[in-house]
Amino acid sequence: MAAFSLGRSLAPIGLDIGTNLFRAVQLTPGSDKPVLQKYGSIKVPVGAVVEGEIVDVEAAAYALSHLWRSAGFGSAKDVTIGVASQRVVVRLVTLPYMDQAELSGAIQFQAQDFIPIPVEDAIIDAQIIREVLGVNEERMMEVLLVAAQRDMISNTVAAVEQAGLRPQIIDLSTFAFVRSLIPEGQFTLPDADEEGEGGSAVGLINISAGLTNIVVVEEGTPRFARVTPLAGNDLTQSMADSLGLTFEEAEELKIKVGLAPLDGAPEPLPEDLPEELVPHADAARNILENQINHFIAEIRRSLDYYLTQATEVRNINRLMLSGAGSQLKNFPAYLERGLQAKVELGQPLAAVNVASGLTDGVADDEMSLAIGIGLALRGFES
Repeated sequence: MAAFSLGRSLAPIGLDIGTNLFRAVQLTPGSDKPVLQKYGSIKVPVGAVVEGEIVDVEAAAYALSHLWRSAGFGSAKDVTIGVASQRVVVRLVTLPYMDQAELSGAIQFQAQDFIPIPVEDAIIDAQIIREVLGVNEERMMEVLLVAAQRDMISNTVAAVEQAGLRPQIIDLSTFAFVRSLIPEGQFTLPDADEEGEGGSAVGLINISAGLTNIVVVEEGTPRFARVTPLAGNDLTQSMADSLGLTFEEAEELKIKVGLAPLDGAPEPLPEDLPEELVPHADAARNILENQINHFIAEIRRSLDYYLTQATEVRNINRLMLSGAGSQLKNFPAYLERGLQAKVELGQPLAAVNVASGLTDGVADDEMSLAIGIGLALRGFES
């Protein structure tokens, strides 16, 4: 999928702009797969990034500069940046057939019919997906249209450049984690349609601290994408508010206690749970279950909307998860029950070989690396 390209150079360092953390992933060529050579992350100053958008350029730039020094990226400055926000619009539209060069010029005049952003305030990209026939057998084409608020992109670029880095490509975080979770050319999961019939698609969900990205992949192409601010921080804040805890205490309680098992079987509390948090464990699980039910309803609305628009897909019976939020204890089981779909955790590290010098911490952070690895992989595309 084409992105908001700013230059011609390959950029094998992926920069994931998160609400709580910035993550950078450096890949180098390998014999069979790219090699994950370096990885680093740094906490983002509170308020510098809100729902995926950089709002404090100076604070973000300072954090990025520190990340580059601490992770040892040295003179490697070219980056592929991932963006995710509710102010990014992805639409699948049908237009009269033209080649890609013609589309690049024409889309600026036609995009206003499909996006809620004034074209003068937007950065727009479009990619031809496939050729189709219209109702009168005329030659048409399906186009994936992407538009982002110009000021959002400008703030991101400004922070990156102020940190001394060179943005080469701006990609959607949505496309990035699809790239890392599903190998090239394998956009349907094994046994996606157990009856051997067509008409199924794969749903991918990346749950981070501040945002959740939802995408549906059909026939090798992301055909639906949505961003919702309902994510990991919301679960933590609900617990903090209800139980009178600090955000940090609620986060620790969320991670260590998680959701109760669906079968009702007793589950002992972890031994390393601080004594002062033990009395809150049962209430925490109840709060989490209530919030997760809201989250599942949000996912269901998005997937159902896609199915009402799709002409060839009848169901989405397979979901793949990534992001730190997907590791909430027992969460996949709740998602399977709520959406009546098989749910599995993605394996972004399967897309790369990990350099022998990296610490075990990379494996521990695997679920959080889906976007960063996908962005770095974008730099290897021709």
